[in-house]
Amino acid sequence: MFNIIFTSSTSITLELNNKDVYSTKAYDIYLDGKCIAKDVCTNVYSIYHLTPNTTYTIKIGNHECQCKTDDEFVCLNVCDFGAKGDGVHNDTSFIQTCIYACPDGGRVYIPKGNYYTGPLLLRSNITIELDEEAHLIGDIDRTHYPVLPGMTYTSDEKDEYNLGSWEGNPLDCFASIITGINVENVKIIGKGIIDGNAHNSDWWINVKEKRIAWRPRGVFLNHCKNIQFQGVTVTNTPSWNLHPYFSSQIRFIDLKLISPKSSPNTDGCDPESCDGVDIIGVYFSVGDDCIAIKSGKIYMGRKYKKPSSGFTIRNCSMNYGHGAVVLGSEMSGGIKNITVSQCLFNQTDRGLRIKTRRGRGKDARIDGITFDNIEMKDVLTPLVINMFYYCDPDGHSEYVQTKEKLPVDDRTPYLGDFYFKNITCENVNVAAGTFFGIPEAPIHSISLENVHFKYSPNPVEGLAAMMDGLDPLVGEGILFNYIHRVHIHNVTFEGLKKEKYQKNSVEEFKEV
Repeated sequence: MFNIIFTSSTSITLELNNKDVYSTKAYDIYLDGKCIAKDVCTNVYSIYHLTPNTTYTIKIGNHECQCKTDDEFVCLNVCDFGAKGDGVHNDTSFIQTCIYACPDGGRVYIPKGNYYTGPLLLRSNITIELDEEAHLIGDIDRTHYPVLPGMTYTSDEKDEYNLGSWEGNPLDCFASIITGINVENVKIIGKGIIDGNAHNSDWWINVKEKRIAWRPRGVFLNHCKNIQFQGVTVTNTPSWNLHPYFSSQIRFIDLKLISPKSSPNTDGCDPESCDGVDIIGVYFSVGDDCIAIKSGKIYMGRKYKKPSSGFTIRNCSMNYGHGAVVLGSEMSGGIKNITVSQCLFNQTDRGLRIKTRRGRGKDARIDGITFDNIEMKDVLTPLVINMFYYCDPDGHSEYVQTKEKLPVDDRTPYLGDFYFKNITCENVNVAAGTFFGIPEAPIHSISLENVHFKYSPNPVEGLAAMMDGLDPLVGEGILFNYIHRVHIHNVTFEGLKKEKYQKNSVEEFKEV
């Protein structure tokens, strides 16, 4: 059985309806009776080069279904607007003109070629298709990049208009190669590549220094709605690969996000204060967190109170990043109702990682988080929740790091209910899990069900959580600190030579 999860005028994406994690046994795909793909092994697969407004019959094994591609008004080729695609001439203005000239219901087609380009701004109600051998290559001269001001006051001085963002604050940043501002109903499809070209520039040098503005992302979507990406590869980005910001109904389907493991701050996908985000069938191999869900630092969280909510993350492969799925640390607007399932975490430092700290504020609430049917391989510490995260200039201050109970006030964050079930962790090194609430606001509940930890025969030492007072660990079980309720059901350890559980200030601990 399979479902159609995405359509455009020229492409379709299907997803097998099974319980396998990311990949499965090889299968063949038939389109209108013709075999178009043999020995496919991933649960998510896309079909391209279809005809608009056409009904197709797709068959896998004994199951078949019909699917109709979207209607299309017109297709515009960027080369007809003057784009050279030779990797030498700057094609920014030609591609941009084609995008702006495309009418509602039209498609911008970028054929085979190397298109040297600066930032491109989207417009609503169109599709952009990158041919399989189309390669957008980022301009390496930062002076060619427009600046998005972090804060501009309205004419009546009663409000503000926020365009740029950097690490949870409204700060000036450069426009990204793909930039959407207040646009809706856009699809970006194809097997082409969006290459930030950071490895050939100075974007990855002196990264903590603001030079004109803060670094661009690969894709930046500011206050956008119903934006869908299918198939494309995003690589070598100056900072985060994908950054949806105060946006809704955002879908990333069957993408590849690839940057060197050593590249700084090249997070895969960092949705910030967004709702209704799907991340399905995406392959990550990046230099920082694979997925980091955010909602701003204290100013943005307190002013807008806009949580990130309603996320589905499924059938993804997360590789080599610092964390596979991370919540925070910029989460002052809150994060809720996140489901992660059928995902593979491979050689990341941590699997689930939640980062918060005192000072994030009373709206910094994380609740309703479910991890189900996850495989972790060579993840140093699979499960980490840390309310003492030492980020920001005051991260090592007494206020942030004290283990004494402080008064609950407007600066105090909250962590609610977390569910982990049907998870296998192979080659654990540092610890199976570390859960650190704060004394005045303990984590509400942690539930572990059908979870198996298998330890590396020669585990390496490491820092499980970035907090003061926690020494490096090696081969530890699970540390529970300041938690109201812990429920354990069928949790097993293989090769563990230390205590299974260390408990400190846990009100209710139930194991069955």
